[in-house]
Amino acid sequence: MKNRFVQLLLACAGLYGCHQNAGKNTEVKPAPVPVMSASFAHADKDEVARYQSSINAFFDKNFGSRGFNGSYLIARNGEIISEGYKGYRDVITKDYALGEHDAFHLASVSKTFTGMAVLKLWEEGKLSLDDELSVYFDKFPYKDVTVKMLLNHRSGLPNYTNYLDVYKWDKKKMATNLDVLASLYKMHPPIQFTAGKRFSYCNTNYALLALIIEKVSGKSYHEYMEETFFIPLEMYDSYVFRAEDEKSSLPSFEWNNRRYGLEFMDLVYGDKNIYSTVRDMLKWDQALYNGKLFRPETLEAAFTGYSYEKSGTRNYGLGWRLTEVENGRKIVYHNGWWHGNNTVFIRLPEEKATIILLGNKYNRGIYRAKQLCDLFGDYRQSNNLFQESDSDPANTIAAGGSQ
Repeated sequence: MKNRFVQLLLACAGLYGCHQNAGKNTEVKPAPVPVMSASFAHADKDEVARYQSSINAFFDKNFGSRGFNGSYLIARNGEIISEGYKGYRDVITKDYALGEHDAFHLASVSKTFTGMAVLKLWEEGKLSLDDELSVYFDKFPYKDVTVKMLLNHRSGLPNYTNYLDVYKWDKKKMATNLDVLASLYKMHPPIQFTAGKRFSYCNTNYALLALIIEKVSGKSYHEYMEETFFIPLEMYDSYVFRAEDEKSSLPSFEWNNRRYGLEFMDLVYGDKNIYSTVRDMLKWDQALYNGKLFRPETLEAAFTGYSYEKSGTRNYGLGWRLTEVENGRKIVYHNGWWHGNNTVFIRLPEEKATIILLGNKYNRGIYRAKQLCDLFGDYRQSNNLFQESDSDPANTIAAGGSQ
């Protein structure tokens, strides 16, 4: 059985193509022209004072005795209103205080990059959102699944963060994106529902999207992210995690200070595994306004909801969560949760406001950051105590996985 599994992995790698090394060569490439300046402007003192007491009250109310170990940044029109670094890189040794260059595991906030990378390739005419997965993966074992269904979580595919464990994956072996693809052929876990029928948040979708990015671009996911986003946006503290980064990357901790080590699903990327800082994430936010990175119609497609089977304000676009408030306002955001990492990245396009919280010690209070939206307009979130770490608009919580 083991030999057959190895053969299947090799076969799937062959079906997928040799793209992994396609982007790697010794050619010296010219440095990309930056899309935006790396300078950071701060709001004037009066504006800062107007917001600061409410921000301080939010932290006091929602983090209590456990405190907040992480970084945060709140901005409007690209100008920083409040920024802070609280706690330590290692909450046990407390050797080094957190600073502006400490990159946090974004967990599922990474999906915003994966989603926009696919849309970049779509914008360039290199793929179609209506392509079925058999275009990229020969004889893909689930019918009628399209690229767009991966992006908006309507594929119905089973979630690898659940079924690998159920199907007794050898946890001594690190799973890769190609392993996730191969497992769909070999294990063939049952589909959740007919493709396109409804929404169900699924990390498998974004693991497969990362492979599609690689095949279409001819570059590794890591290279594509660096060359398309990180370098042009001067996000110099951001990177995609590799196994060799384990010792240097920011560790994460459970609420009781138990440290997480490298586990068997930790090398799968696309759904997670981008590390970044609050300042780099502000650059990412601002790049989605200036028109140099994406066309307006691309952003409109990304920030449109696609799941209306159930009533409510929560929805999902193409790589982005949405809260569509009853009064017509829209919150564009994503949360993240992987091991002890909790992250929130919120954009209010109407006010050009940004709310970013990144933590590496598990604390559900981080997900209450949507309350801060009411600092900027009538978003009706101040009384919302729901700690939104779950993964779908119907409020059903996915067991495990990157949220």
